[in-house]
Amino acid sequence: MKLFRRVSSIGFLLFVNSPLLQAQGGASPETPRPLVLTEAIATPGVQGRFDHFGFDGKNQLFVAALGNNTVEVIDISARVRSHTITGIPNPQGVAFAPDAKKLFVASSKGKLRVYSGENFDLVKEIDFHGDVDNLRYDAATHRVYVGFGEDETGAIGMVDAATNERLPEEYKLGAHPESFQLETAGPNIYVNLPDLKQIAVINRKTGAITRWPMTLEHNFPMALDEADHRLIVATHEPARLAIFDTNTGHSVAEFPCVQDADDVYYDSGRKRIYVPGGEGYISVFQQADADHYQLLAKVPSTLGARTAGYFGKGHKGFDRFFLGVPPRADHGAEIWIYTVQD
Repeated sequence: MKLFRRVSSIGFLLFVNSPLLQAQGGASPETPRPLVLTEAIATPGVQGRFDHFGFDGKNQLFVAALGNNTVEVIDISARVRSHTITGIPNPQGVAFAPDAKKLFVASSKGKLRVYSGENFDLVKEIDFHGDVDNLRYDAATHRVYVGFGEDETGAIGMVDAATNERLPEEYKLGAHPESFQLETAGPNIYVNLPDLKQIAVINRKTGAITRWPMTLEHNFPMALDEADHRLIVATHEPARLAIFDTNTGHSVAEFPCVQDADDVYYDSGRKRIYVPGGEGYISVFQQADADHYQLLAKVPSTLGARTAGYFGKGHKGFDRFFLGVPPRADHGAEIWIYTVQD
């Protein structure tokens, strides 16, 4: 992911020194608290910023430590880092295939790496000859979808998770694909193309690509509310949350949100949207219906914490929101854990 804005507001620096205190002391008792910071998992030795998160569906969180050239494996139950996968230049997207028991890791240096999900040994490297970024796993087809390339080479490719073979089919986009989302009940893939100021819609059955023009710039993270036919996009210029009707491609709502966002998550159970941003807080929006939303809370975090993981309720029934916090002057890198509240 490219960083377009460096935030230097002195006011937000006040949040840095006491993370647990600042997350719980910045609001009055009447203010909604949809996310409450309850724990922090130390990742000593990790340098630079975090990129995307993955989850094995049970107990392990995978965090791409882009600036450290590693993937950090977090044991959620024990609240510890259980393993570090080294030797990955600039890891970005991560995806776990539970049925194949494999972890797929994207590198901006052009390769997709496949690891055993049991011992994290390297199984295979697949060269895509261009910036490999976001990954999505489709359990129905056992395919890993891979966003890769720059400019005219930008495309969505595919890998068979069972055989580890790159498939010949790909969707050429003419620009580097940032976040993308797969429909589960339909054929579409929605792709952010910030360099073209577009959202591309790929029909997996026909191969046809439709393009929606953007008036906002730097559309990086994306989430999908498939049930309500809504696509959720965060932009950097200006910092906005934009909602699109997937049936028409038309914008239905737009709101100011946190700057420097690199992830967006949709909580279908609570009808909420979580947007972490490097500006130093998490924007939380509440959906009243498919066309109406409101800002529910600005949850304090810390500068540079722009990527996160939210995967719904765990096996014990608790919801957790995981935030990647890069090292600060007085503290090492951590994964902060917020409890999601109704």
